Amino acid sequence: MAATTKGFVLYLLSGFSIAILSVLFINKNNYDIMNRSSNLLRSPVSSHTDRVWPELELNWRLVMATVIGFLGSACGTVGGVGGGGIFVPMLTLIVGFDTKSAAAISKCMIMGASASSVWYNLRVPHPAKEVPIIDYDLALLFQPTLMLGITVGVALSVVFPYWLITVLIIILFIGTSSRSFYRAIEMWKEETLLKNELTKAQGTVNSGGELLIDTEYEPLIPKEEKSELNDAVPCSTLYWALFCLQFPVSVLVFGYEAIKLYRDYKKRMSTGDTETICEASIQWSPLNIAFCALCGILGGTVGGLLGSGGGFILGPLLLEIGVIPQVASATATFVMLFSSSLSVVEFYLLKRFPIPYALYLMGVSILAGFWGQYFVRKLIAILRRASLIVFILSGVIFASALTMGVIGIEKSIGMIQKHEFMGFLDFCSSQ
Repeated sequence: MAATTKGFVLYLLSGFSIAILSVLFINKNNYDIMNRSSNLLRSPVSSHTDRVWPELELNWRLVMATVIGFLGSACGTVGGVGGGGIFVPMLTLIVGFDTKSAAAISKCMIMGASASSVWYNLRVPHPAKEVPIIDYDLALLFQPTLMLGITVGVALSVVFPYWLITVLIIILFIGTSSRSFYRAIEMWKEETLLKNELTKAQGTVNSGGELLIDTEYEPLIPKEEKSELNDAVPCSTLYWALFCLQFPVSVLVFGYEAIKLYRDYKKRMSTGDTETICEASIQWSPLNIAFCALCGILGGTVGGLLGSGGGFILGPLLLEIGVIPQVASATATFVMLFSSSLSVVEFYLLKRFPIPYALYLMGVSILAGFWGQYFVRKLIAILRRASLIVFILSGVIFASALTMGVIGIEKSIGMIQKHEFMGFLDFCSSQ
């Protein structure tokens, strides 16, 4: 695993830890000033977020939400990040939902866009090999940890104060957008060199076509030859049973795939076979597998907490471990389909979104996911620049950092001025 990748994840973990620990300090000061109890889980009336659910009716707000939702879903699925960082500000500022309801609806939109994108990608060939463009080995490796993290993240979204969620958004989005943009520039330079070499070698390419760029996509690596939930009331026995059941299931599925990759890696190393097991070019050592598990849990937690989709971490991570952009986008979207579906179920059980609005915007996202994949793939085929996917990924994350960061800071300042409760909330009484 590259040192830069480990450094990036260390940055996220340290930033998140400092932000969360700062709640203790802020909460202590609030209680000292207001002479309150030191119980951090106390949830006064002012700490509750009123649910604001506008009616679904034809007006300028709905039109704007449709346009922004369509563009956000199209770009988000192409980049493999979902687009939740665009949906949440749109739903709060334009439509008028409260923040936590907006995060829940954004998950419904991500699920719809991911479903149509996966359906489209099932028909798309790999740009360099005769294998599916979706890497199912990587998907099966990250899926359990991502879904486990989302379960935790959804629960934390109810407990964490609004200002803390804002800080986490800024830390995550600025870090991932900067790293992705740097990665996109590197890929652009590699593509330029490859195109120049192909131009010079024109007319001397052998019959095997070893130097030819794929007719539809630009490969960045050498070609290889291998081929009753409705009754689950929040905090009820059934709810907590379903919540806890996910932990052993996730560990078992992840362990199965991790052992498989490790054994295949050891077998190939012993025979001197340097061919990669899956799209990732890393060595599947126990340390790197554990690192991938940590990233999956972190990405899922962030996705469930912010309603932004685990792709904000998974997409850049796949690029960092050597996956080409087309496969990284398709695989991240495939993983997000299941992880976002779990989030939708979680939010539905918590009664966090209105059904009519969620169904309408999900329909918009389904159309956007398909057409976004279609047009961007055609554009890549014309320009022969797979790095466009990474630029889109970086742009979506950066736009999310601006919109959600600015809105979050403004609202947090208002809460401070009103002397609202700034500590952790009680999970059950906050429903």
